[in-house]
Amino acid sequence: MPTKISMRMRRPVRLLILTSVAFALLLGASAWILGSKLIEPANHKVALPAGFSAPTVSIPGVGHSIAGWWVDQGGDSPVVLLLHAVRADRSTMVSRARLLMKNGFSVLLIDLQGHGETPGEAITLGYLESQDVVAARDWIKLTAPGRKIGVVGCSLGGAAVLLAPQPSGFDAVVLEAVYPRIARAAENRIRIHLGFFAPALTPLLLMQLEPRLHITAADLEPIRSIHRLGAPVLIAAGSKDEHTTLEESQDLFDTASRPKSLWVVEGAQHQDLLAYDGQGYEKNVVGFLRKALLDSTEESAPDANAPLNRHIGNK
Repeated sequence: MPTKISMRMRRPVRLLILTSVAFALLLGASAWILGSKLIEPANHKVALPAGFSAPTVSIPGVGHSIAGWWVDQGGDSPVVLLLHAVRADRSTMVSRARLLMKNGFSVLLIDLQGHGETPGEAITLGYLESQDVVAARDWIKLTAPGRKIGVVGCSLGGAAVLLAPQPSGFDAVVLEAVYPRIARAAENRIRIHLGFFAPALTPLLLMQLEPRLHITAADLEPIRSIHRLGAPVLIAAGSKDEHTTLEESQDLFDTASRPKSLWVVEGAQHQDLLAYDGQGYEKNVVGFLRKALLDSTEESAPDANAPLNRHIGNK
């Protein structure tokens, strides 16, 4: 027969067990809700911004049409494909399009699958979005044959470039704030909002990839393919970015093959680098694209030993 002492000891044990179970259920529910929000499509109508004139195009994709804007400056003008960040759309790349057009480039802006006016059942963090990158690149090759092609990918857009089959088929690649590995990317974002819960929630979030998206964390590691791009690459990073840290961008840069450059924007977070430092963006990003796509002389080709370029932001 249990004594009074043993019964008193059982109560806190039961309470501890119940508390642990409740906490585990809370974590699991929170991770499921968070996962649902992360992959929920961000479809909506996309209006042409005032003062920006561009024909709307529909590009054949895998199982859907890709919505885009196409500005062809004719002649031998190189084309730059512009890829937006997660939960954004092609309109957020218009400022880059204007800057590139001023510098003699043609541009194609598209909505990646599950964003803007391009259909998609879920945002797949670059995995299925990579198919749209390939479709858009091939469309440019058919529409503007013989021209050089560059790409600027912001966050999700850059990850989609790296997750596509390599070599990329581009003549120059710009990657802005692109995550190298999904596990670290997820933990960074959870830590920003939920602090010390990040280590516990991250595995629960990654476990949802296979049942929800039929992919694994190993399928979402853009760093694995960056050395096979087959093109000069510029990696742009904010020094205070907590979503994709400077350490991660440096890791991506170190893994890339030459010719390569790293532009670190001092003071910038996970934000629009053109809006933050327009002068630095034109000098570094547009300058890189001009050398890779417009300049044809051997001495103006991208430097294979390009040094680390640190530019102090103006904010």
